[in-house]
Amino acid sequence: MSDGFEKIPSGAQVQPTPYQVSIADDKVDELKQLIKLGRVGPPTYESTQKEHNYGVGHQWLTHAKAAWIDFDWRAAEKHINSFNHWTVPIKDEKGNLTIHFTGLFSSKPDAVPVVMLHGWPGSFLEFLKILSILKERYTPETLPYHVIVPSLPGYAFSDKPPLDKDFGIRDVSRIVNSLMVQLGFEGGYIAQGGDIGSRISRVLAATYDECKAAHLNFCLMAEPATAQGEVSEAEKKGLERAKDFDKLGTAYALMHATRPSTIGLILSSSPLALLAWVGEKFLSWSDEDPPLDEILTSVSLYWLTDSFPTSIFPYRQRFDPDYPGAHDHPKWKISKPLGYSWFPFELAPIPVSWVKTTGNLVFWRDHKRGGHFAALERPEDLLKDFGEFVEQISKDGSLKIHATALRVAMMPFVDVLLPGTIVGSANEVVHTSPRVVRVCSAFLLAEQAERSKDTRTYLLPRETKSSRSRDLSSAL
Repeated sequence: MSDGFEKIPSGAQVQPTPYQVSIADDKVDELKQLIKLGRVGPPTYESTQKEHNYGVGHQWLTHAKAAWIDFDWRAAEKHINSFNHWTVPIKDEKGNLTIHFTGLFSSKPDAVPVVMLHGWPGSFLEFLKILSILKERYTPETLPYHVIVPSLPGYAFSDKPPLDKDFGIRDVSRIVNSLMVQLGFEGGYIAQGGDIGSRISRVLAATYDECKAAHLNFCLMAEPATAQGEVSEAEKKGLERAKDFDKLGTAYALMHATRPSTIGLILSSSPLALLAWVGEKFLSWSDEDPPLDEILTSVSLYWLTDSFPTSIFPYRQRFDPDYPGAHDHPKWKISKPLGYSWFPFELAPIPVSWVKTTGNLVFWRDHKRGGHFAALERPEDLLKDFGEFVEQISKDGSLKIHATALRVAMMPFVDVLLPGTIVGSANEVVHTSPRVVRVCSAFLLAEQAERSKDTRTYLLPRETKSSRSRDLSSAL
């Protein structure tokens, strides 16, 4: 679709392929038939309790089954396709993967690139409300961000992890960083994430120069020995919630971590089993029960893309000594600007004083409402927090997003061999990979923030369109 937010930055190293979600009719029909044939088990003491303490209830699952039979996937698909989607092939050391993403591209010269990362049992769907708010609030010319929302490998329309190699959070982080670089954001971007996305964001910020800051709404960790500062009454209640979750709510994670093959095969054989397993998380982990249609859309997406068994691989690393992205591990401490949003009905709402021990925490805010799916439950709150975090670190100079600009003036065309990364404003020609480009320019301004501290101007000779290429690598 064309709404002005689909214009790829000129500096992109690749041209993403536009993508439209279109599930085959036979898969949609098969899902509906399997739901009809599916059997809800008999009621038990545990399944007839009003609360979700023992898991999803018999009455809820019976009602959800009936609603799912009448659920209109094509209407959900139409809504999904009201946003722009693309795919990009990523060359990786563990094999090439095609990554799906949705998002918004800005025409604003100083727009800040951000990658928003989902977790399990989420997907890119979590961030559609935030994208809608941004589309309503801004034009392509005023949007302050480039917003990239990828489907992680193994989820939705991204490729599955390889069958012949182990694959984990480090690999996902490397691929996400490659995606951002290929889209032209090697000069810098910010990572935002919750759940597994928070661990990926932490690895990105701790590992890759291109990731200049991170904002998290999940920071699961043990109490640090070095924590300083008071714990508020609200945070104390949050810690009680965290203790309850640790004691009574982590069985699913142990199953994912220790028997991913078994649970993957089981939940791939029955839509109702998948609905019970995933639906329970949306009910138990949210501040308020989400609309049933939201749950059915999410579970349908998992089923129709065969995503469940390929989405739980990060849990296998739960017992690694340096669990990638572990928030309390020194290896993953973030020295760059770190932001944190605290929601009271998160699985484990960690106190700010604890989060401070995990990095350079410069922004935090606590909220009165909201749970684990912040982007879905409280999109306005999460977006406001993120926006103020970006504004703060932009004003205080701690956001280090660099660019190399090619300024142009009206004169005959010349061919120039560009050796590296350059980004420009609306009246500048931009590219990001070594290549010959034809530019109409009088001056080349090479701003090498990483490699030199001076700014130099180079005069290009007046030549015709047939002029030969000039290697300016030494100048840059």
